[in-house]
Amino acid sequence: MEKRGLPEGAYGVKPGQTYVPYVPAEKVMPEFTVYSIVLGVILSVIFGAANAYLGLKVGMTISASIPAAVISMAITRGLLHRNSILENMTVENVASAGESLAAGAIFTLPALFMWGLNPSPWVMGALTFIGGTLGVLFMVPLRRYLIVGQHGVLPYPEGVACAEVLVAGEEGGVSAYYIVVGGLVGFIYKFLTDGLKLFPYEIETQIPGLKNAAIGMDVYPSLLGVGFIVGPKISSYMFVGAIFGWLILTPLITFFGSGVTTAIFPSSVPLGEMSYSEIWANYVRYIGAGAMLGGGVISLIKELPMMITSFRDALKGYGQKATQVLRTDADMDPKWLIVGIVALIIFMALLPQIPVGWLGAVLVAIFGFFFVTVSSRLVGMVGSSSNPVSGMTIATILLTALIMKASGWTGVEGMAASLAVAAVVCTAAASAGDISQDLKASYLLGATPWRQQVAQIIGIAASACVIGFVLILLNEAWGFGSKDLLAPQATLMKMIVEGVFNAQLPWVLIIFGVILSIMLEILQIPILPVAIGLYLPIHLSTPIMVGGLVRGILDNALKKKPEEQEARTETGILYSSGLIAGEALMGLVLALLAYFDVSTALAEGAVMPSWASLVMFALVTCTLVYYAFKKPRNA
Repeated sequence: MEKRGLPEGAYGVKPGQTYVPYVPAEKVMPEFTVYSIVLGVILSVIFGAANAYLGLKVGMTISASIPAAVISMAITRGLLHRNSILENMTVENVASAGESLAAGAIFTLPALFMWGLNPSPWVMGALTFIGGTLGVLFMVPLRRYLIVGQHGVLPYPEGVACAEVLVAGEEGGVSAYYIVVGGLVGFIYKFLTDGLKLFPYEIETQIPGLKNAAIGMDVYPSLLGVGFIVGPKISSYMFVGAIFGWLILTPLITFFGSGVTTAIFPSSVPLGEMSYSEIWANYVRYIGAGAMLGGGVISLIKELPMMITSFRDALKGYGQKATQVLRTDADMDPKWLIVGIVALIIFMALLPQIPVGWLGAVLVAIFGFFFVTVSSRLVGMVGSSSNPVSGMTIATILLTALIMKASGWTGVEGMAASLAVAAVVCTAAASAGDISQDLKASYLLGATPWRQQVAQIIGIAASACVIGFVLILLNEAWGFGSKDLLAPQATLMKMIVEGVFNAQLPWVLIIFGVILSIMLEILQIPILPVAIGLYLPIHLSTPIMVGGLVRGILDNALKKKPEEQEARTETGILYSSGLIAGEALMGLVLALLAYFDVSTALAEGAVMPSWASLVMFALVTCTLVYYAFKKPRNA
C-alpha cells in the first residue's frame, strides 16, 4: 500500500519487479550543493549539542532525522523557494550525524572528566570522528545487500518515515511551525527558571507516615516532551522504577538501618543519620546501575542469535557488485574505503593523546566491524530507537577492560584506554545505525549513495569539531555526575571499568540490581526503562510520566480514527521536539554564561514559591495538550 506519494514498490516489490525511486536514476537535480552542506552542518551542530545536553540530563536522546527534514524543507521551500527533494535529503543526512555522534560521546567520554583527566576538545573530537567515520566506512559495502537486496524484507522504519515526510512537500513548512513554537516555549521557560531563577525548577514533598519516602519533579518542558515522544508504556515503566526506588527501597533501607551507628560502604555516614536523597545516592543508585548492566547484557544475549545471523547474512552480500552502476547505485570507491579505514586505525594507534596503542586499535577494528554490521541490520528490523547500542557498548568495554588488564595495562591509563576504545566503537555503532536509515530514505527517493555517504562524514566531522567544547562547557557549568547532569550511561561505564581494574565497587548492590533485571525479564517487563527509572532521581521520571499520560489519553481518544491519531501524534511529537530543542539550546547558553561567570539571576534563590513552579509546568502541559489535540494546520 502506497502512502504520501512514494512510488509503487516503496514498501516491497513483487517477484521480478524492480523498484524505481521517486527521482529516477536518469534524472539529475541539485543534491550535493554548498547550500545543503552548510545548512546541514548548522543543524548537525545544533542537534548534536542539544542531544548531548538532553542525554547527559535524562539518559535519552531524540531522533534528529524527521525534525531536520522538516526544518530543511521549511527553509528550502518556504523561505528560499528552492525545489529539490534530493537537496533536502542531503541536509537531513548531514544534520542527523550530529545526533548519532552525541549519543556515542555522552555514553562514554564524561567518565574521563569524572576521573579528573579533563581531555582536550580535540582528543574528544578525534575519538568521535574516528568512531563516526568508521561507522560509515564499514557500512558502505553492506548497503547494496541490506538496503537494496533486502528491500521489502527489512523495513527500516525511520528511513521510510523520513522519505514520506520529504515527499509530502507542502507539509514541511507547516510542520516546522510546531517545532518553532515548541522551541520558543522551551527556550523562554528555561531562561525564566534557570536564568532569571524566577521559580524553582525542582519541587518535592515527603510522604507522611513513611520515613524517608519522598516524591518530586523537575518542572522542565524537555522532560514533558520526552514523555510524549516515548509514549505511555515506556514512561510508566520509568515511573514504576522510580516509585520502587524512592517509595519502597529507600524507606525499607531506612527502617532496617535506623539503628545502625556505623557507616556501611560506600557511604561514610551511618544509615540512621542519612536523608532519603543520601540513601538513594549511596545505595539505591547502585542497584539501578546493576539493573541497567543486567538489562544491557540480557538484551545483548537475546539479540545474539539475530546478531550472528545478521553478521553472516550481511557478509554474504558484502562483495556483491551491480552489473551496471546507475547514479542511484553508486557507492564510494572501494579504494577510498580501504585507505580510510586503515588510516583511521593507524592514526588511533599512533596518536599520543589517545593512548590505546596497537592493541586498542586492533580491538576497535574487530569490535567496530562486528557491531557496525550488527547495528546496520538490526535498525532495519527494529528501528534506531530499539537498537541496543548501550548493550554493545557494555560488552565492548567489559571485554576490552579484561583484555587490557590481562595484557598488563593498569591504573587510570588502562581505564582511560578501555574507555577510549568503547567510545569509538559506541560512536561507530550509533553512526552505522543512523546512516542505514538515511541510506534507506535515499534509496526510496533516488539520491546518489556516494554523495549521501560523503555528506554523512561531513556532518560527523562538523559535530566532532564541536562536541568536545560542548562537553567541557557543560562540565564546567554543572559537572558530570552532579544533580544537574547525572550522565547515567557514562557513570555506568565508569563503574564497569573501575570494577574490572580496581574492584572497588559495592558489588552486593550491583548484583542485587542484576538479579532484579533477571526477575523483570522473567515477568516479561522491559528491563531498561525500569532500570533507568530506578537509577535516575524520581524528579525526572515524574514529569516524563505526565507527558506519557498526555500521549496515552490522545491515543485512547482517537484509537478508532487511526489516520487522525497518526496526524495528531506527529504534531505532538514535533511540538515536543521543539520543547526539547529550545530548552537544550538555552541550557547551552546558560552554561556558556556560567563558564564566563556571568549571572542572570534576579536573586540568590528562586523569587517565587514552589506552587508557582506547578502552575508554570501545568501551563506548558496545557500547550502540549492544545497542539496535540487540535486539528492539524495542514488538515
